[in-house]
Amino acid sequence: MGKTNILDAIYYLCMCKSHFKTSDKHLTKHETDFFRLEGNFVSERKEEKVIDKIIAKVQARKRKDFECNLAVYDRLSDHIGRFPVVMIAPDDTLMAMEGSEERRRFLDNTLCQLDNQYLTHLMHYNKVLSQRNKVLKQFAETRTFDDILIQSYDVQLLPSANYIHQKRQEWMKDFEPIFIDYYSQISGERESVKCIYQSKLSDTNFETLLAETREKDRILQRTTTGTHKDDLKFVFNDVPVKQFASQGQLKSYILALKLAQYELLRQEKGIAPILLLDDIFDKLDENRVRHLLELLIQKKEFGQVFITDTHENRVAQIVEKFDMNYEKFVIENGKHLDDEL
Repeated sequence: MGKTNILDAIYYLCMCKSHFKTSDKHLTKHETDFFRLEGNFVSERKEEKVIDKIIAKVQARKRKDFECNLAVYDRLSDHIGRFPVVMIAPDDTLMAMEGSEERRRFLDNTLCQLDNQYLTHLMHYNKVLSQRNKVLKQFAETRTFDDILIQSYDVQLLPSANYIHQKRQEWMKDFEPIFIDYYSQISGERESVKCIYQSKLSDTNFETLLAETREKDRILQRTTTGTHKDDLKFVFNDVPVKQFASQGQLKSYILALKLAQYELLRQEKGIAPILLLDDIFDKLDENRVRHLLELLIQKKEFGQVFITDTHENRVAQIVEKFDMNYEKFVIENGKHLDDEL
């Protein structure tokens, strides 16, 4: 019906990309090559309400344009973090069940909103890494190898890799205790949980690692060490979450990760991020959803929350018990009927 599209549009206006691993061409309506998003973000600054009008203009094979109050950003990275956002969606459990890429994406999503320099270093690192990998493949095809050229790429990687590793390490020290506390609140259970940052750069400097793996890189035609190989280890009662946690425990674990992400963004940015909850009943039983909503409502730290559900009145019945204001929008055939309560 389009419920997820609404949340993803909000996310897009905050992060300059979709929450899902989807390219812009797949977001565009069929048989068109252009889309435009527009949103008004209302915030309080110095006890005054300020409205920022954000517009995204995306056209196939052309530069993506973002505007804030009709002024076009020179770089999209200048916008990311202006309006912090956290989205919780049914496929978030893939963080635990799939490879390390999803878990690094969680790390990067948070740190890019907190630190513009982190985003700049991440973009630079990924660009140089891609160039280095391309050269390694070319060497294999031509049966040649230029050690000096590879070292030149290594020199370019070092500053960004070290910055990324340092920021990830610092952030995890603040993140883990908050995560553990949220898991306890959500589950009401006594399991012990951990979230451990794993990086070879924690034990050996990156320059040494690159030198040690250069021959391996030549044979495998790709860069086998670096921050692009970092991971988060999800632990439940001292064993991997993926193998031993029940479905309910896994869902509680992922939810606690996202709420801890929200809390650290709130603390660091000084404003409450937008929270997007997409079809949460799909992955959580009703008791856990009620517990989650009670947590969101009772804690004043949470700001504006958007919730989608396939049942029109299910969330409303829970929220009404707390005597709070909300608006309900019913989506039919891709359009919404405004039903204010």
